[in-house]
Amino acid sequence: MLSAAYTTILSNLLYTHSREFVGIYDVEVGWFTQVNPMAVQLLGYASEEAFLTDPDHSLRLPPWTVAEWHDLCELTKREGHHEQETTIRRHTGEPFLAYMRLTYFEAAGRASLLVCLTEQSPLQRAERDLAHSVRRFEAVFANATIGIIVCDKAGTMVSANELAGELFGYSLAALLGQRIEVLVPGAAGRHHEQLRETFNQNPQVRSMGLHRVLQGQRQDGSVFPVEVSLSYFYLDEELYVVAYILDISLKQAAEQELVAQHQHVARLNAELEQKVADRTQALLSTLAELEERGRELALALAAEQELGELKSRFVSMASHEFRTPLTAVLTSATLIGKYPGTDQQAQRLRHLARIEASVNHLNAILEEFLSVGRIEEGTMEAHPTTLNLTTLLTETLADVESLRKPGQIFVRLVECPDPFRLDSSLLRKILVNLLSNALKYSGDNAVVTVRASCHANQLVLSVEDQGVGISEADQAHLFERFFRARNVSTVPGTGLGLYIIAKYLEMMRGTIALRSKLGQGTTVTVTIPYENDSAD
Repeated sequence: MLSAAYTTILSNLLYTHSREFVGIYDVEVGWFTQVNPMAVQLLGYASEEAFLTDPDHSLRLPPWTVAEWHDLCELTKREGHHEQETTIRRHTGEPFLAYMRLTYFEAAGRASLLVCLTEQSPLQRAERDLAHSVRRFEAVFANATIGIIVCDKAGTMVSANELAGELFGYSLAALLGQRIEVLVPGAAGRHHEQLRETFNQNPQVRSMGLHRVLQGQRQDGSVFPVEVSLSYFYLDEELYVVAYILDISLKQAAEQELVAQHQHVARLNAELEQKVADRTQALLSTLAELEERGRELALALAAEQELGELKSRFVSMASHEFRTPLTAVLTSATLIGKYPGTDQQAQRLRHLARIEASVNHLNAILEEFLSVGRIEEGTMEAHPTTLNLTTLLTETLADVESLRKPGQIFVRLVECPDPFRLDSSLLRKILVNLLSNALKYSGDNAVVTVRASCHANQLVLSVEDQGVGISEADQAHLFERFFRARNVSTVPGTGLGLYIIAKYLEMMRGTIALRSKLGQGTTVTVTIPYENDSAD
């Protein structure tokens, strides 16, 4: 063992002639109390005194804040020693990469650090980076969560990690030197050598288990499913292939279980869909039946309501239309009894005329009822015959002559000189009804205009009056049975005339249109197709 004197001399020599920065750092003062000549030279100071008296007390470019440097000192104190790479700036301003070693000690009761800095040359940095890279690679290789096997171009295993040995049940010593086919014997059938040669000629990163499951074989002969991916690298121009092997037993079991569950769910869905379809069909059938019943009920209700309304209208109409002529008949018959003398014949004739008119009115009402009955029973048909419109119109005007009020006149504008074929009876009834209405609802001295034209085998016949007119609200109901416009409710009538006319026109394939304004009159136009007279 060296004496104290030699130890001191040796320490001074090592301190003075060291080729790296060596300094004593006083933790409490926060700066160096002593540095060797290399430290002065490395940081570019003019002298040791200039270094120690530098007022900045800084290494010019420390990678630490004050708090971080304090933590670094505390770490060194706890561990006794600490090393790290860092960047230092010389006193001249030039930065350089250095490797710093800190050692904690106490002298004379003061906490101090022995600071050693070594400037890193590019070669040293490269060697250190390489060493770090190798250590990182070894750590990744050893601790990988999949099996990794490295083979040469002939397929011989030259390296493997621990997990690869565990997967296949081999020790690493027993595994290395064998061919990769030992572990995956069925990977490529009988063409493994050919495929390897192809891969060696054009190496690519590929997944061998992409489209089919590979079977790995353990040392005891048991097999298990694996996924194998390949990559490659060159070392000294020699090709090496890296196989990454993953045991997919659990994955495959989970996939099979998932497939089974999917199939089970699919069956349940199919059964449920069928049940839903059956229930839906049953529900739709029930809804269709309910809708049909609803429609039937609605139609029955509408028919019942219509029948009720018809009954109400009929009772109202009959009570008025029958009572008035019957009262006239009864009154006239009573009065006739009061004129027994032969000189009272004029009075008897006047009352007999009233009786005749009342009976004719009742007969006309009954005729309308009978016409409605025949129409709704479908027993009436149109029977076209040859007719002359001018003659028919003259006869019809004569029929309604007795209905004219004082001063009322007819104006005829007829442009149908040639005979044609139509049902003259139905056309006569239509004209009588239209003319009767025109006279009935017009006042004294009114003009009733009858227009007729024949063109393209169509008769267009209109009756225009200057009567009371019809409101727009009532016009929508004019062709309904027993309907009477509100402004003529006090005028005698059954409310069947226009309804019967519309039905006659249906049988004759004709149409009817009405134009009216209150207080200005009404124009009714019928259009009926006809046949030319066969004699033409």
